[in-house]
Amino acid sequence: MKTLYTFYADAARIALQSIFAHKLRAFLTLIGIIIGVASVVIVGAAISGLNTYVMEKVTAVLGVNHFMIARMAHQGELSEEEWEKMNRRNKVLELEDYDWVRDYCVACSEVGAQLQNRTDLKQNGEELFGVQVQGVTPNMQSIEDKTIAEGRFILPQEVETAAMVMVIGDEVKEKFFPGQDAIGKTLNVRGLPLSIIGVEEKRGSMFGQSFDKMMYIPLTTYRKIFGGRQSLQIHGKAATREKLQTAIEDARTSLRNKHKLKGNEDDDFGLVNTSDLAGEVDSLTGGIAAVVVPIVAISLLVGGIVVMNIMLVSVTERTFEIGLRKALGATRKQML
Repeated sequence: MKTLYTFYADAARIALQSIFAHKLRAFLTLIGIIIGVASVVIVGAAISGLNTYVMEKVTAVLGVNHFMIARMAHQGELSEEEWEKMNRRNKVLELEDYDWVRDYCVACSEVGAQLQNRTDLKQNGEELFGVQVQGVTPNMQSIEDKTIAEGRFILPQEVETAAMVMVIGDEVKEKFFPGQDAIGKTLNVRGLPLSIIGVEEKRGSMFGQSFDKMMYIPLTTYRKIFGGRQSLQIHGKAATREKLQTAIEDARTSLRNKHKLKGNEDDDFGLVNTSDLAGEVDSLTGGIAAVVVPIVAISLLVGGIVVMNIMLVSVTERTFEIGLRKALGATRKQML
């Protein structure tokens, strides 16, 4: 036992002596290992972090267990031919479609409606371009899990009366009312004054797109300001994640019945949900991984080659020592 201990102690001593005798070689070996392993770890963590970041932002904007029916909603890429086919086939969604889905989607815990457009705001010498204006039903707050930092959200009676009120995003507040209480103040939208009743909690941005440059107004008020025959978005929510698919199918079947579609006919509307977006995010990060991982593999290979060459040099230098040990009867295990 003592002999075995002495053997390994001597081996460790010789190894340490070799390391300190060839500091540059040891350093290069260490760098080769570190670069290869660190590249794999960093890239894996970055891709996982990006996936988590995007999903958190999507959830913050759209809420959970949420789906949307819209005239041209779709998942993934569409060819020009597919887009044209959808554009010809799909109908403009009206308030009657929303009412129908709301009444007949039994599995939905909430059904809301939304219209949206962009406008430029100018007031008191300040300008903010490309503000997204959403005309909504009151329950869009719970469907998209919106948090109101100041004031309140839109009430049902304000939709019924087309009240000239609005809830603004944090960026809009900071632009026109910095350091002030914005509740009760007015902003002009296309020349019409709207009273501020609430300020949404700051949500930040993703890939350069701000989620705080927003404005929410009653759906009926939106129609009064923007007019036109714009297709409606119908938003639904399931009580739990497990019930989401059931709610989606219930809403889809309800709208197909409203449009009198036969069993073999395609939907004349589009439908997407937060789970689909999760799949899109996975595809995005998968595409990034497909490009980055081979590059990382090359760095790992280069690191391995560096280590291999240094080990080859070490073995070559010990040729005389190995020959002497063999002559004295050392076994292969002892030489290694």
